[in-house]
Amino acid sequence: MPEQQPLSPAQRQQRQQLRRQLRQRRRQLTAGQRRRASLRTGPALARALQHRPAHHIALYLANEGELDLMPAMSHPRLHHSSTYLPWLDPLRPGHLRFRLWQTRHPMRPNQYGIAEPALLKRGRALWALDVILLPAVAFDRAGYRMGMGGGYYDRTLADLARRPRRPRLLAVGYDFQCVEEGALPLAPWDQPVDQIVTAGSE
Repeated sequence: MPEQQPLSPAQRQQRQQLRRQLRQRRRQLTAGQRRRASLRTGPALARALQHRPAHHIALYLANEGELDLMPAMSHPRLHHSSTYLPWLDPLRPGHLRFRLWQTRHPMRPNQYGIAEPALLKRGRALWALDVILLPAVAFDRAGYRMGMGGGYYDRTLADLARRPRRPRLLAVGYDFQCVEEGALPLAPWDQPVDQIVTAGSE
């Protein structure tokens, strides 16, 4: 893991520019391109997981052009898994917790307008999850990802360093979001993932 130094003003600007460019490209995908990419995600996740446990999976609901994971959950490797969604932890600002979720459960928007479970269904400790599927704006082959800039996932995942058990971390997105190693300026808080899973947009 490279030693992470504070970002310079030029690096911060580079990250912001890259985030704007890739978010715009993601929003410009057609409905057909999104659907085809989503259908390819299930087999790609199954290959990435191989024979590892996947009984308890944390995922995200697609927002602002993110790769939609819902079709992937019907894959034979995944459709028996219990699924969990992130919600903003009211007791630890800036952190996430994960609640059990099913499609029939009611949802409500959080402070950012992103849907999260409305019912106080049981959650699962971060370390007790088998897999966490993380959204990303950009990522590199070294396993570093760049999110939307709020730092929620990075702060939450930093807690895993103190645990003897940890879930498998997979960043998910479109092929074009994967940049060359070294092209993504690393911030001191960036948490690497175990693997990148991509789906083409064509």
